[in-house]
This record gives sequence, C-alpha cells and structure tokens, in this order.
Amino acid sequence: MVRLSIPLNRLAPPTDPWPQLQGHLLTPLSPHGGSHGRVRVTLAAVPNSTGTRTLAQRGYISLPAERKASPPLNPEQVDGILRTDEFECELEREFRGGTVLSLHSNQLAANTPVEDRRTAATCLHTGGLLVGVFDGHGGSTCAQAVSERLFGYVASALLPQHTLLNLEAAAEAREAALQEGGWALLSSELGQAQGQGLAYLPAPPELLRWHGPAPGGTARTHYSESLRTFWQELIDLDNGEGLGVRDALITAFKRLDSDISLEAQVPWEHPSLARKARRTAFSGCTACVAHVHGPDLHVANVGDSRAVLGVRRADGSWSALSLTNDHSAQNEKEVARLRAEHPMKERKTVVRGGRLLGLLMPTRAFGDVRFKWSVELQRRVLDETGYAGRQYFFPPNYHTPPYLTAKPEITHHRLRPQDEFVVLATDGLWEVMHRQEVVRLVGEHLDRAPSRPAHQPLPRGRPLTLADMLALLQARKAALAPTDGWDRNPATLLVRHAVGRGEWGGVEPDRLARMLALPEDMARLHRDDITLTVLRMDTHAAARYHHHARDEAEDDDEDDDQMRRA
Repeated sequence: MVRLSIPLNRLAPPTDPWPQLQGHLLTPLSPHGGSHGRVRVTLAAVPNSTGTRTLAQRGYISLPAERKASPPLNPEQVDGILRTDEFECELEREFRGGTVLSLHSNQLAANTPVEDRRTAATCLHTGGLLVGVFDGHGGSTCAQAVSERLFGYVASALLPQHTLLNLEAAAEAREAALQEGGWALLSSELGQAQGQGLAYLPAPPELLRWHGPAPGGTARTHYSESLRTFWQELIDLDNGEGLGVRDALITAFKRLDSDISLEAQVPWEHPSLARKARRTAFSGCTACVAHVHGPDLHVANVGDSRAVLGVRRADGSWSALSLTNDHSAQNEKEVARLRAEHPMKERKTVVRGGRLLGLLMPTRAFGDVRFKWSVELQRRVLDETGYAGRQYFFPPNYHTPPYLTAKPEITHHRLRPQDEFVVLATDGLWEVMHRQEVVRLVGEHLDRAPSRPAHQPLPRGRPLTLADMLALLQARKAALAPTDGWDRNPATLLVRHAVGRGEWGGVEPDRLARMLALPEDMARLHRDDITLTVLRMDTHAAARYHHHARDEAEDDDEDDDQMRRA
C-alpha cells in the first residue's frame, strides 16, 4: 500500500460546480468549496523536509492508493510533454503596447481537464497590451468565460466617447441587416450563402487583436449582448476620453462578475445555455491581468495568482519586485477587510481555518455566487433547476452576504530601463517556487540565450527552386529548435523546475520523469495546474520614455525658476 501526500488546500474540485447537489456533503477539506469525491481521507504527520513549513502545516494529508508505477519516461518524452502547450510570439511593433517585445507562455495540466486559462491581446483602439492568467476552481467553466470576455470589457471601458458611438452605430447596422434577413451568419456558411444568392454578414465590431489562440465562439455570440449593454451604459455616462486605466480595470472586473451573476438568473432560449450560465456562476476563478501601454504597467489582481517584475541590478544580478498581493486568509489586510465588512458577531466565522467561511481559499474571485447571493436568491435558482430542499448547499454561518468580491487590487509601475521582464503565473507555480528563484532563472535564461541566426536571404539571380525552399525551411526550423536540452522558452524552463525540483532546489531528471508519468487521476494529488506567461520588455523603449520624462521634468523646473525670477 502506497501512501501519497496530498495538499489539503489544493484537492481537486469536481468538474460539476454543484457537487453538493449529488449527495456528497460539502467538506472543509476541499480547496475552493468542492468535494473531492468518494474517498475517505485521514490526517497524517509528515516530517519537515522543505526547510520552511512542515507538509502538515501546509495542509497535507495521506491517502492510501493501490497502483503500480507507470513506466519511466525517456528525456525526449519528458521534453515533448513539457513543450506540448508552450507558446511564444514576437509582437509586431503596432501591437506591443509600446514596451513589450515578446510573449513566452506555457501550461502544464494537473486537473483533467485543465482548469487554468491564459490569454493575451492588444486593444485595437487604444494600443494597450493585455495579458492574463486565470485559475479556475470547481471546474473550468468560469475561467473559460472570464478569459474569453474580460478583455472586451477592459477595452470598452478605455474607449473615448466618439469611439463608443462608432461601435454602437456599427452594431446597430449589423442588427438592422439581421432583421432584414438574407444574410449568412457564419463564415462557414459563406459558400452555401453564395450558392443561394445570400450576402455575407460583416463581423461585429472588433475591439482586440488576439495573440495566440483566440477565444472560442462563446464570447462572440451568447454573451455579446451583455458587452454591448455595458458600452451603451458607458455612452450614457459620457466619460469623454474614456476611463483611466485604473478605473477601467476595476469597472471591467466588477461589471463582468455582475453580468455572470445576472446571466445565471435570467431565462435563456436554450436549456443548454442556461446550464452553462449557471455552471459559470457557481464555479469560480481568480485572475491576474497586466495592462502595458508605453511606460505604464498596471496589474489587476483578484485571488492568489501573482505577477512579478524581473529587475536587473547594476552589478548584473537579478531582483524580484512583487506586483500583486495574495487575496487569502494569509493576508492580514484581507482578513481585516472582511471583518470590517460584516457584523462583529461574525468576526470569528467569516474567516475560519484559513478559508472564507471555512470553505474557500481565495477571498476575491469571479463567480462563486454561493458566497455572494442571498439565501433567498439561491433557493429560487435551485428551485428552478430541480434541486429544491438541498439545505446543505449553503455555506455555514452565512448571514450577511456578499462575502466575496471580484473587485481587483491595482498596482501601477512606471517601467525603467532595468525592468527586463514580467512573470504572470497561477498559484501552481508560486506554491513550489519563490519569486526570487523564478526571476533568477528567467534572467539567467535570457543572458545565456543563444542568438538566433538571421533568416537566410533568398537566392538572387535565379528562380527559387523547391530545393531552395526546403533548405530555407530546414534552416529556420533548426534556428527555432531547442539545442542540447536547452529550453528556448523561459516559461517551459520554469515549468521544468517547478515539477522536477529536488530537495536542494535543482532539477532532478528522475523526479521530473516520475512526476510527468503520473496518471491523470493521480497528478492532481501532487501538484496544481501550472500556467504562466513571461513578458519580455523592450528596455530601449523604456529608456527613451525614462529620458523623455526626465527631460520634461527638467524643462518644468526651468520654467518654474524663470517664473520665480520674473
């Protein structure tokens, strides 16, 4: 019998956001309010092998398991697994947000399916770059919806009044065309439409240029009316040149969470859409989003994902600057905030056992409406879905909701020449790696990264042959391929260290192979989903902004001196 160590605070929630409604009582052992299933768990004392907190203090338990070890993976298989979901791109100049050269991202699942999400996009009308990581719990539905929709809300909130009016005019024209009929709605229908003499309906107004895979059709269809209603209300408010970045981020986060809540309450034309809306609202996710525009970096955070800035010191070493605070019971300011928002009689129950109401790890999150709705509203929704009478669905000591918010904490940083990269990651990385180690690894990776050979020029003076094309493609592929086991993508390097790190901090190849060989239903017992994106900054652009700001300040000082002398 093998005994496995499992983190109490990270037990895998089920994919169904309402596990309690299936006959399994809610247990405080679940990390985000879900039940782990039908296993019986027992506390176990685990020795301190980490040098920081004991595993028992970190919330580990032991679980018996009858399972034979999987066959070992060879190095090629290990590299293949680690690089399956890696992504990187060099941004075109007009989509950089002014100071971001490239994006490097990776994801390694522990849950099946993975509950994390990641997105990156440029706001087409304002030029700012948005990058986000989203950590779902109780399933992936909420994280999927937020990753698809949030950037559209942010982009809308940043728009000036005249652009919002143009967007609404385009939407009205599209709506009128739909009402007239004779339009093909989807690009896949274009051929059929031409055969029937139908015209192709133009796409709705675009707000974003996505980098990497764009969100699916959900954001473009079922929820487009919610976004349109949002920008119509912004038009009514007439904010002139648009909200500032800080206010836009706060407004967008709160409004999307409100729309997710409302959509779970209203009737839908199709039952499947109603079920999806409720799954989105009853599951949850944290979010960490960076907005870069010129020298200004804003980070909006809800939950326990983090953003860290990699700073090169004068001596060439690396320093890690935290850009976020965890929203959890380990943050004394968060606990004080929660206690101040509820009556004194709830002082001992609002945060209990290191969790919100003894159940939820993050103290801020999207979705999770059972920590936001009144008991009466929850009963009504449960009645409509056929789950009436399931009293144990409600959290204990639930007296004065809402207990949970999606209002983000905003950090602003003005980029300097020494600020070389930003790492955004879900807690699956930060649970096992310190921010200073993360920054050191990425910094050293950038320092030793082999320079890419320039693309070979096309042959001149003769026609290009197939052999020439093949040789060029092979040369470019070789230039982009990892060499000698080196991870070209710094995000992949961090995943390798997070999963394969030994007791002394380095990567142990045998341990890495064993961890990656774990079956899907066992991987979650050892670690969480890991999702991260590294933003490599344009230090030369930051230097130009820095010098320009300094010159302006000196000019202002001279003007002040002249006025005083006058």
